[in-house]
Amino acid sequence: MARQTGLFNFEGTLDNVTFYKTADGLLVRKKGGVSRERMLKDPNFIRARENAAEFGNCAKSAAKLRAALSFLVHCAKDSKLSSRLIKVFLEVKTLDSVNTRGKRTVAQGLTTSMGKAKLKDFDFNRNAKWHSILPVPYSLDVVTGTVTITDFIPLDHLTFPDGATHFSLQCAYTHVDLDSGVFETSYSALVTYPISNDVVGPVLMPSGLPTVVGAKFYVVFIAFFQEVNGRQERFYNGLYNALRIIEVL
Repeated sequence: MARQTGLFNFEGTLDNVTFYKTADGLLVRKKGGVSRERMLKDPNFIRARENAAEFGNCAKSAAKLRAALSFLVHCAKDSKLSSRLIKVFLEVKTLDSVNTRGKRTVAQGLTTSMGKAKLKDFDFNRNAKWHSILPVPYSLDVVTGTVTITDFIPLDHLTFPDGATHFSLQCAYTHVDLDSGVFETSYSALVTYPISNDVVGPVLMPSGLPTVVGAKFYVVFIAFFQEVNGRQERFYNGLYNALRIIEVL
């Protein structure tokens, strides 16, 4: 794979060379490779087929988790979220000791304590990590999904972007069947506070208990706003918003 340089940049194929645009810039690659039929049938490519099958499971599982939390993920994500989450899920599926190579799944890997630990403290927005924004203690009730944050003073303890006047907190509790894709998510009310010297002690309680059988994910979310003429406007389109998985069961 090569990178395009020069005065003129374009996309397309020219003499078996493909020019294309990615988040990392303009890249170049030569057409070719193994045919699809050979890849599917040739015994020499059995490992490649196994890897492809497991990668597909990881990609689908990552998409299912994002879908289960889409309401919050939409507000707190980075451009590499999909690839970062798939990378973690690839590590989780290797912990599946039940299924044979090529059939290992994220769902089975998550039944292990090590698999759960891989996802705990995962930040959906690498540009805004929870522990660097709100480094204060919190507790989680795994039965109700309630998150209680220790009393703190926003102006002293919160790391916030210049110009922000308010912040909001919310938590979510979701059950996801990574095999079928069925999920159920419960959210707490969104609570908003001014960035001031007043002491706050948020208690975030989801509105209900998910009943779908599957992996349990608990997340916390923080967003920043700027008040203009009495209206709160989302700050920099969520660039500084944080969303973290705080527990997996």
